[in-house]
Amino acid sequence: MDEVTFKSDTVLSDVHLYTPNHRHLMVRLNGMGQPVFLSQFKLLWNQDSQTDSRAEGGRHGMGPAEQTSPSGPGSSRPPVGSGCSSEATSQEGVGARLDEDGDLDVERRPRAASDSEPAEPPRDKVHPTILTQEEDDPLADETRESSPQDVIRIEHTMATPLEDVGKQVWRGALLLADYILFQRDLFQGRTVLELGAGTGLASIIAATVARTVYCTDVGADLLAMCQRNIALNGHLTAAGGGVVKVKELDWLKDDLCTDPEVPFSWSPEDISDLYSHTTILLAAEVFYDDDLTDALFRTLSRLVHKLENACTAILSVEKRLNFTLRHLDVTCEAYDHFRTWLQRLERLSDGRLRFAVEPVEASFPQLLVYERIQQLELWKIFVEPVA
Repeated sequence: MDEVTFKSDTVLSDVHLYTPNHRHLMVRLNGMGQPVFLSQFKLLWNQDSQTDSRAEGGRHGMGPAEQTSPSGPGSSRPPVGSGCSSEATSQEGVGARLDEDGDLDVERRPRAASDSEPAEPPRDKVHPTILTQEEDDPLADETRESSPQDVIRIEHTMATPLEDVGKQVWRGALLLADYILFQRDLFQGRTVLELGAGTGLASIIAATVARTVYCTDVGADLLAMCQRNIALNGHLTAAGGGVVKVKELDWLKDDLCTDPEVPFSWSPEDISDLYSHTTILLAAEVFYDDDLTDALFRTLSRLVHKLENACTAILSVEKRLNFTLRHLDVTCEAYDHFRTWLQRLERLSDGRLRFAVEPVEASFPQLLVYERIQQLELWKIFVEPVA
C-alpha cells in the first residue's frame, strides 16, 4: 500500500490524531473510495459513579500505550537540563566555548558517510491492515478479553475533507455518550431524535435505554455507515430493547423526505411517531461552520414547533481556539456563533414556546475511554409550551 499523504484540506479527528502510529484495522472502502477503519471503545459499565475517571482514562481505547519519557528509567540519554554531557564530564577544567556574541558555541559531530541509518529507530508508519472475508478478525481476541457488553465497535474514516467530517469519531460524541450513560433514567423508554448523527455512536448508546432512536444525517454513504455500526452493536441495543432507525434529515430542507424510492426516507408511520412521541433531541460536534450552525438551529426550531410534547435538546460542542489574521488574536468564532444562537433562543418569544438554556457541568463519570478536555461542553435547551 502506498504511504498515506494528507492534503491541505484534510481534517483528522482528535480522537485518532494522537494515535498516528497505531495499527488500525481497515475493513473496506466506502462509496467515495475512502478507507473505512474499525475501532473499539471500552465501556466502563461498572465504574464507581463517584470516581473521577479523568485521572484514569484520558486515552482513546484504541490508542497506544503511554510512552516513557526519554529521560526516564532505562534511557541511555541524560535528562534535558541535568548538566550531564559526555564531553563536559570527560574533560575537567576545560572552559565552555563562546562565540563572538558570548553565546555558548556547541560543536556537533559531523555525520560520517557510514552513518546510513539514524542512531534511533525511525517512527512507525501507518500501515492499515486490510481485512478480507477469509481472514480472522484481528480485533476478535481483544473483544474476547472483555464481555461483548463492554465494547462498542464503530466503523469510521480517519482523514476526510471538511464536508465529510461526519464520517469520523469526535470527542463531543463520546462526551454526549457519557452523559446518556450517566442519565439513563432521563432516556428510559423515550423517543429520541439525533441531528447530525455522523457515525451513529451517540444514537447507539441512547438505544441501550431509549425506546426508539431516530439517527439522522444526510448522504447515503454516511447513513449506510450508520446502519452498519448499528448492526455491529446489535448486542448492546438488543439488551435494552431499543430500536434505532436511520433516516435522512437535511437541515437545508423544510420537509422530511418521504419518497419511498430514496434510501433512508421517512414513512408516514415514522413521521407520526416522531412528532407524537419525541421528547429528547441530541446533537454532537456539529457547530464548526456558521452556515451549518444556522441551519441546525432553524431545523431545531422548526421541529420542536411540530412536536406534541415538551422536549429537551442536549448539545455537545468543543470550544476550538484558532489564531485569526483578521483579529490578530486567538478566537473561537464558531463557538461564539453557537453561543449567540443560544442567547437568541432564550429571547425568542412567539407566544407558543418558551426556550430555557443552561450549561451542564461536565463532572459526571467518564464511562468511555477518551481524552475529556476542558474545552468540551454540554448545553441543555428546555422547550415548553407557553402557559
